[in-house]
Amino acid sequence: RSLLIFALPTLVSNIFQQLYNTADVMIVGRFLGPDAWAAVGASSSIFDLVIGFALGVRNDMGVVIACYYGAQKYDKLRQSVATTLVIGLGLSVSVMFLGILVFIFANFLGTPSSIIRQSYQYISMIVSCVWVSLGYNLCAGLLRAVGDSLTALYFLIFLALVNIILDFFITQLHLGVQSAGLATIISQGLSAILCLYYIKKKVTFLLLHKSDFVLDSSLYLDLFGQGMAMGLMNSIVSIGTVTLQYAINGFCPLIISAQVAARRIMSFAVLPLTSLAVGDDLHLTEFGAQQFKRIVEGSKQSCLVSIIWSIIACVLLYMISPFLAGLISGSDNAMIIKNADRYLRISSLFILFWEYSSSLEIVSRG
Repeated sequence: RSLLIFALPTLVSNIFQQLYNTADVMIVGRFLGPDAWAAVGASSSIFDLVIGFALGVRNDMGVVIACYYGAQKYDKLRQSVATTLVIGLGLSVSVMFLGILVFIFANFLGTPSSIIRQSYQYISMIVSCVWVSLGYNLCAGLLRAVGDSLTALYFLIFLALVNIILDFFITQLHLGVQSAGLATIISQGLSAILCLYYIKKKVTFLLLHKSDFVLDSSLYLDLFGQGMAMGLMNSIVSIGTVTLQYAINGFCPLIISAQVAARRIMSFAVLPLTSLAVGDDLHLTEFGAQQFKRIVEGSKQSCLVSIIWSIIACVLLYMISPFLAGLISGSDNAMIIKNADRYLRISSLFILFWEYSSSLEIVSRG
């Protein structure tokens, strides 16, 4: 029960996360045309590889923070937060530097010449301001690490609503695909500021002092080791996506658009499972408190719920994937709908295996 209660705000949070990400793509397609839609999709694998690695490293440091919170070791907790901040700044600089190479990556992936410039414009906007995204995710991640996932949800809802509203206004500035990236950056920046204000007023034990910034090599290694494990895991998955994107970019923009639509739909389909896996973070505080029996019982319940939802999602995708493809893409093109439908039907068969491995992997890291 505790697992589901903790995971529920995360589920709603993930729904809003996907809503504003999907809104970006849908608004790009409707206001800027199918080429802009395909351009965002063609660059998404590069985005996932670079940003996914950085966020994976940063997010998984919450494992260590959650353990110290469960053990009520607040001095070590603040030192962990300070160390995470330092590593996060280093990652931001590294990702911004890699952004210079994005155009080379886009050419390497065989992005069609008709959309490559728009792809570069979109991804360069996001990468150049990655520090804003990392800052917001750090603040929200800290709240979740200390069990306050509900407040993190409120800030994400605010972010999503502001992002969607800005999407409509900024597209009128004729900035092309960069408008969607700019809306995301502004909304994340505002949410980060609100998170910091809340932490200052309500979660004062997270406030850092100069003495918390210590050069503790064991702490750096622990945090960076945990982060690298998740970052590399994300990268391995993303490398597979990049390879797939290389093959897809060899087709016409319509096939690229079909893949974009299908991936967005699949992201919604796995949301309950993703949230349940994040809900397993509750075990990390239990590990810190040495409640090992609760960890085993919670893992069993997590796997049971995963099996039930995986079956439901698979059946739903087989039944209504053509309708969903048309809804998300805003197109009635038969090629887009047919290829998106095929992608979803095949992918849905493997949802359960992905979730099972994710749940066990989170518990093992803890």
